[in-house]
Amino acid sequence: MTAGGSAGVKHLPMSQALRGYLLRSCTPPDEVVQSLIAYTAAAGDQAGMMVPFEQASLLTMLARLARATVAVDVGTFTGLSALALARGLPAGGRVITCDVTDAWLGIAHEHWQRAAVADRIEFRLGPARRVLGELGGEPVADIVFIDADKMNYPRYCELAVPLLRPGGLLILDNVLLDGYVIDPELADDGLMRSCARVMREVNLALAADERLDTVMLPIADGVTLARRR
Repeated sequence: MTAGGSAGVKHLPMSQALRGYLLRSCTPPDEVVQSLIAYTAAAGDQAGMMVPFEQASLLTMLARLARATVAVDVGTFTGLSALALARGLPAGGRVITCDVTDAWLGIAHEHWQRAAVADRIEFRLGPARRVLGELGGEPVADIVFIDADKMNYPRYCELAVPLLRPGGLLILDNVLLDGYVIDPELADDGLMRSCARVMREVNLALAADERLDTVMLPIADGVTLARRR
């Protein structure tokens, strides 16, 4: 039996059919989000870097429930996570989003404007380590969402937790990493093996961090919510 587990607990594998039902049971995406998803799909293989729609909806809901006014978004890509967070903030709220490239910023900004949240989003070009460090290491954020290069997750978390106000949320994407966190050696690709090892370390560290209350959710590729005590 796993830690905290019990016999007979029901867990359903997420088939494509079941995920389709899940999506149909959510509030559907509006025209802006549908457009952004379509534009991102044109990016080919890189389109997989975009958060799934249901995860974006979760970000908006969490921002609203947390009554967040400041959110940090690590990994902008085509801007869906920043848009989702911004929609959860009140007027005057602020999302600081960063990426090492501005290659997709035009697509992002167009959709931020169409969603009427562009005035809440500040894009910073540069490594996340630098951007997080520039925020000063003091509690300034209600949410930090991390969805970027997995090898640097330990450093991102190290920099992010001090930025959170008490009650603030650290949210990590891809914490299951296609299932390879269970056994990184099953991955054929060397980079995936390395990323899976790092993610295992991050998951263990967050679960043991006395500053945080942590829960992992089996949404998409795995999402961890960690609340700053």
